[in-house]
Amino acid sequence: MRVRTPNTPAGGSRVKPLGARRATTVTVLDIGSTKICCLIAKLKPRDTHSLRRRTHSAEVLGFASTRSRGMKSGVVVELEEAERAIRLAVDAAERMAEVTVGSLIVNLSCGRLKSETFSASVAIGGAVSEADIQRVLSAGGAHSLSEGRMVLHSLPIGYSLDANHGVHDPVGMLGETLGVDIHVVTADEAPLSNLELAINRCHLEVETVVATPYASGLAVLVDDEAELGAACVDMGGGTTTLSVFHQGEFAHTDAVAIGGHHITLDIARGLSTNLADAERLKARHGSALQSPSDDRDILTIPPVGADEREQPNTVARSALTRIVRPRVEETLEMTRDMLARSGFAGAVGERIVLTGGASQLTGLAETARRILGKNVRVGRPLGIQGLPEAAKGPAFAAAAGLIVYPQVAQIEQFRARQPGRAAMTGTDGYFSRVGRWFKDSF
Repeated sequence: MRVRTPNTPAGGSRVKPLGARRATTVTVLDIGSTKICCLIAKLKPRDTHSLRRRTHSAEVLGFASTRSRGMKSGVVVELEEAERAIRLAVDAAERMAEVTVGSLIVNLSCGRLKSETFSASVAIGGAVSEADIQRVLSAGGAHSLSEGRMVLHSLPIGYSLDANHGVHDPVGMLGETLGVDIHVVTADEAPLSNLELAINRCHLEVETVVATPYASGLAVLVDDEAELGAACVDMGGGTTTLSVFHQGEFAHTDAVAIGGHHITLDIARGLSTNLADAERLKARHGSALQSPSDDRDILTIPPVGADEREQPNTVARSALTRIVRPRVEETLEMTRDMLARSGFAGAVGERIVLTGGASQLTGLAETARRILGKNVRVGRPLGIQGLPEAAKGPAFAAAAGLIVYPQVAQIEQFRARQPGRAAMTGTDGYFSRVGRWFKDSF
């Protein structure tokens, strides 16, 4: 995919809209705290849309996943290690797809994601034209950004005509005043710049950045959930993110730096074992719910630094559950607080969709129903063909959502970056250029 030229108006997307008749190959990179996943997919136009805004069918050509290195809670903490892991994932996906990748779409879950809603209106005095739409969107984008913050998304979530709200497409309608509500997602600039720098060092270019909760929601929510109102909770290794969809639009997001890896750390400390064995115990025997058989089931715990001559420790499975359960409850309570602060707790009704690798923990959905007080299901990627069996679970929802994103990118409301290779120093990359454009324009 190619980006728009610098002359694109402020209402344009950062990525070129997909052609109505031509297939396009896209590459996406899901950089998480526990894994880095690269997907290369071909998007082909189709006449029938089984899911809202899915204008293209997606067929995976290349897939690779490797253990994340140099990352903590979505933040680059060791540049060389992160670069090495990214290279491994992209190279493996390139070999499988038999293509060479130059640019890719990346997700972001760190940087203190924050949602804000802005309203604007302009006088029209007649039929609404495309130019009027651009004027009101530009007016809605004219807000001040705090120092050190960067805009990830700027999305119109609803139009009004002469104070009559709920208008989806006002073009051609008659009125005197056109209004718009815009949902803006921002993040700290420094973590984004470091993420781009790690990718640039692999001789790759960041085509665009998508907030992880937005991508996860695009992948796992069905049309009725997005239209009636639903919250998607992506429980990753180092972060738990929240996205709220209402009336079919992405309306709110939030995140906390806590995830499944924190459960692994608790197990390693509580049972005095290494991280690899703690992860294995969590995956095989971990549960957020007590079971009548927990006291009878005995687990073998390899101690830290033990040699083969030492006897491993043994504990009842109830001891493992007593370690896992408090952390799970804490994470879900923080999720409940995020939803309460959002102001959309009522709008999402009774629908919560859990996704992400940590959502597969035994008993988590039942615990979420109790703490969140809503109906809960575990969401998996929808409508992506050719995904290997290993990538069809909740852990790969964000990666699948990045493939969906180009199909909805045309509603983004700020200018594309300048095409061309970003500086390897990271001083003139995607984020700095978008930041300068905002400062110069507003």
